[in-house]
Amino acid sequence: MRFRQAYIERTGGPEVIAWREVDLPSPGPGEVLLRHEAVGLNFIDTYHRSGLYPIDLPGTLGLEAAGIVEEVGEGVHFSVGDRVATFGPNRAAYADAQVTSADALFAVPDGIELDVAAAVLLKGLTTEMLSERVAPLAEGDWALVHAAAGGVGQLLVQWLAARGVRVIATAGTDEKCAVARGRGAKHAILADDADLAAKVRDITGGAGVRASYDGVGKATWEASLEATGRRGIIASYGNASGPVTGVALGSLASAGSLFVSRPTLFDYYREPGERAEGSAMLWDLLASGKIEVDIGQTYPLEEAAQAHRDLEWRKTTGSTILRP
Repeated sequence: MRFRQAYIERTGGPEVIAWREVDLPSPGPGEVLLRHEAVGLNFIDTYHRSGLYPIDLPGTLGLEAAGIVEEVGEGVHFSVGDRVATFGPNRAAYADAQVTSADALFAVPDGIELDVAAAVLLKGLTTEMLSERVAPLAEGDWALVHAAAGGVGQLLVQWLAARGVRVIATAGTDEKCAVARGRGAKHAILADDADLAAKVRDITGGAGVRASYDGVGKATWEASLEATGRRGIIASYGNASGPVTGVALGSLASAGSLFVSRPTLFDYYREPGERAEGSAMLWDLLASGKIEVDIGQTYPLEEAAQAHRDLEWRKTTGSTILRP
């Protein structure tokens, strides 16, 4: 059976994304054939495409997808017709279907739409990792969330607010600041405000936040450093504005003996128990309504290049899915 699949022969801008038809093999032992109903768009996809995160070329794109199991190999605990989602590590989500390891799949509970699963799995588990494992905070603590109207940002604001954490959000426009406040942020500040860190300090009575969750990278590093309080932590989990480089360890000392983590989701979701615990927490919060997923825009799969442009130019809000 032939399926559409995105690929790149060289790194560069969105224009390097090309399409081909491929014959997928039958799944081998421990594998399944997954037909995609929805594909999630994530900044890491743009890093693979641009070469910021090197991949073998020619290479395929996309980590996050949700769909239906169509065929199974030997020793697989899923059945044909099961609803599942994946966030990789197989990088082949920009396609109609893929053959992947059954161990890379998460069962999608009844009541969770596949569109939602594709929009939330990678971002939601990233949120769980950040707020529950990398930089957990107590009720009443202050947190700074950058890009708070984006996919991970909105989930982080909601997740932290559900734990009683007081969130200060940043976003690129007044409209996006309003989105962040609507998700539970106590305060929202424009990301390009020259006095951002000073305003955070003022809000927190001079103490600064206990944690800064920073998926923007280069453009917000200094603000995170200045806004984080003594012995606080900066969770730097993305490079939307470019990578943070040339950090002097002494700056962490002078800023108040700060901690910095540069976490990768796959390091926190290696073991079956970690995967089961984290995903169960995500599905429970979704089912309870404590967090909601904003699918801000949907593109046909073949318009992945335009979706990349809009994501990189900050024209999107919330999560984005591609429709095969």
